[in-house]
Amino acid sequence: MSAVLAAVLGASLAGCSSTGGKRAEERAAQAASGKAAVDTPRWKVAMVTHSGDGDTFWDIVQKGAKQAAVKDNIDFLYAHSDQAQEQAQLVDSYISKGVDGLIVTLAKPDAMKDVVAKAEKAGIPVMTVNSGSEVSKAFGAITHIGQDETIAGEAVGTELNERGKKRALCVLHEQGNVGHEQRCAGAKKTFKGTMQNLYVDGTNMPDVQASIEAKLQADHGIDSVVTLGAPFADAAVQAKQTADSSAEVDTFDLNSKVATALSAGTLGFAVDQQPYLQGYEAVDLIWLYKYNLNVLGGGLPVLTGPQIITKDDAGTLQKYTDRGTR
Repeated sequence: MSAVLAAVLGASLAGCSSTGGKRAEERAAQAASGKAAVDTPRWKVAMVTHSGDGDTFWDIVQKGAKQAAVKDNIDFLYAHSDQAQEQAQLVDSYISKGVDGLIVTLAKPDAMKDVVAKAEKAGIPVMTVNSGSEVSKAFGAITHIGQDETIAGEAVGTELNERGKKRALCVLHEQGNVGHEQRCAGAKKTFKGTMQNLYVDGTNMPDVQASIEAKLQADHGIDSVVTLGAPFADAAVQAKQTADSSAEVDTFDLNSKVATALSAGTLGFAVDQQPYLQGYEAVDLIWLYKYNLNVLGGGLPVLTGPQIITKDDAGTLQKYTDRGTR
């Protein structure tokens, strides 16, 4: 997908002349030095997500968005709330401020429907990322960037089968997040063993660890624990140790700590949806739409995952996770 975008960008700015490659190199150098690579107006784009405080996943999303914003001469704004109504209010405030583009997540779509419609009515292009792919188009968004959560879950179920697992625990850390439900449901669909859901309070990590520990102590037959975010994988590993369980811990999402744990063998596998790419492409596609009315996906989501990452991959990716871009 990055290659496609690079081709579109090159065609729109440099044409098909023999100088296209040289100009692309010049733009890359400008972006690397913190300078805009285009001379379009300085548009203002806001991203509002459902993230809670301290979630490293969204730090990676922001890094991608900020780098694209520098290249595209965009003033990038960011806000977040894990409370659906507060997220909608933040979006509404940016609409009132007259931003030129909006990037939003739809983890709890019912709360976001009206405010996305309001943005569309105000002529503000909206891109959705990460969650809400199934309603993004209906809500009026240009494109959705992310992974299909059901497909990602199905990939987990298939991987568990290949590892010979029979009894799995899927740990959901945010009540009402439709994407989380879809992940676990997808895993159950393809997993040949039995899988049960465990709901925990993701804002309280000691509670997360205690809940997983209690479940593992009560049921020593559980041979795999699947967490739905990188920060919760470590809590699951700690819970496994204190519960004296032999269950394998696997997780959605990748960061430096997860890559290290994969290399050490304390985690079995991770499902990477490339959050850096989600942020980068969302900003870049807003710019392409504003500049040239370009749209990717043909009405379908633009997928950034899933990719199953194992111990064999972790070493290669470590330098990228250490710098916070994978």
